[in-house]
Amino acid sequence: METTNTLTAPIQAGKRTERWKLGIRGARWMTKGITTLLLAAGAILILTPLAYMVSISLRDRSQVRQASLELIPMRHIEVAVNGKDEPLYHVTIDGETREMALLKKAPGGKGIFADPANPDVTYELVLKDQTPVRVISIHPENYPEAMTAVPFGRYFINTMIVTFAGMAGMLFSCSLVAYGFSRFRGRWINILFLLLLSTIMLPSQVRLIPLYVLFQKIGWVDTLLPLIVPQFFANAYDVFLLRQFFMTIPLELDDAAKLDGASPLQILLHVIIPMSRPALVTVAIFHFLYAWNDFYEPLIFLHSRDNWTMAVGLQTFNALYSINTHLIMAASVIMIVPPILLFFFSQRIFMQGVVITRMAEK
Repeated sequence: METTNTLTAPIQAGKRTERWKLGIRGARWMTKGITTLLLAAGAILILTPLAYMVSISLRDRSQVRQASLELIPMRHIEVAVNGKDEPLYHVTIDGETREMALLKKAPGGKGIFADPANPDVTYELVLKDQTPVRVISIHPENYPEAMTAVPFGRYFINTMIVTFAGMAGMLFSCSLVAYGFSRFRGRWINILFLLLLSTIMLPSQVRLIPLYVLFQKIGWVDTLLPLIVPQFFANAYDVFLLRQFFMTIPLELDDAAKLDGASPLQILLHVIIPMSRPALVTVAIFHFLYAWNDFYEPLIFLHSRDNWTMAVGLQTFNALYSINTHLIMAASVIMIVPPILLFFFSQRIFMQGVVITRMAEK
C-alpha cells in the first residue's frame, strides 16, 4: 500500500498542477473577454453621438423635424390628397394590408386615414399599429450648402495658418527650453524650472487684458499675429513633457557628439531631436487640437469676419442658421474631420509618444 501511494502521489500532484494551470488560463481568457466587452461598450457609447451627427447632416429639414432614432436617413413617402401632401402608411383593415394616407391625428393615439383614390371614405385607426411607408433619402448637398452659406473656406485657411505656424513656433521654442533644462546645470536651474511650471496655475483670463492692451498698442489686434507669435515663447506644459523625455536619452550620446566637435545646438539638432520624434509628434498633436478648437482667443483678438477661424465661424453659423440643424451638423462634421485624420495617420507614433512620455513623467 505504501508503494502504491508513493507511485500515485506524483501523478495526483501533476493533475492538480494541470488543473491549476487550466484555471489560471481560463481566468485570463475571461478577464480578456470582459475587458474587450467593456472597451467595445465604451467605444459604442462614445461613437454614437458622432454617428447621429453624421446622420443628421445627411437629412433635409423635414427629416430633421421627424426626430427619428434611425441612423440611416429615412423619408416619408407622401401622396396628394385634396391638394395637400399627406404621409403614406401601410394600414391593416379587416385583415387586409392597404396603402392609405394619414389625413390628421385624432385623440387617443389614433389617426384618420383615407385611400388617396377615394379620400371621402375615412378610417379611424390606432396610429402605432400602422407602418409608415419610407425610403432611404440621403442629402450630401448639405455639405456644399453649409460651406457656401458663410465663407468657411476663408475660415479654414485662417485656422490652418494659425495652427501650423503656431505649431512650428511651439516646437522650436519648447525644444530649446526643454533641452536647456534637461542638459545644462546651473545654480538656479531647478528654481527656474519650478517658476516655469507655476505658470500652469495662472488662468489665461488673468493675462488677457495686459495682452490685449499690448497687441493693440503695436497694431496686432484683428490680425492673426496674436494667435501665432505667443507660441514662439515656450509654454510650461509642453516644455515639461519634452524635458522629461529628453532626460531619458543617455548623456553618453552627448559626450560622444562633443568628442566629434559638435556644439550644444548641433547636439540638439542631430542627436536629441531625431531620438525624440514620438514626444515631438505627441506635443504637436496636442497643440493642433488646442489651436484647432480654440474659440476664446480668436473671439477676443479677431474682429473682422475675414480673419475669423473655424471655431468662431461655426459659432456664428449656429446663431444665424439655428433652425437648419442639418446644415449646422454638416459644418460640424467638416470641423472635426482634420483632427480625426491627423490622429488616424499618426496614431502609432502618437501612442508611442504618450506611453514613453508618461513613463518619463514617473
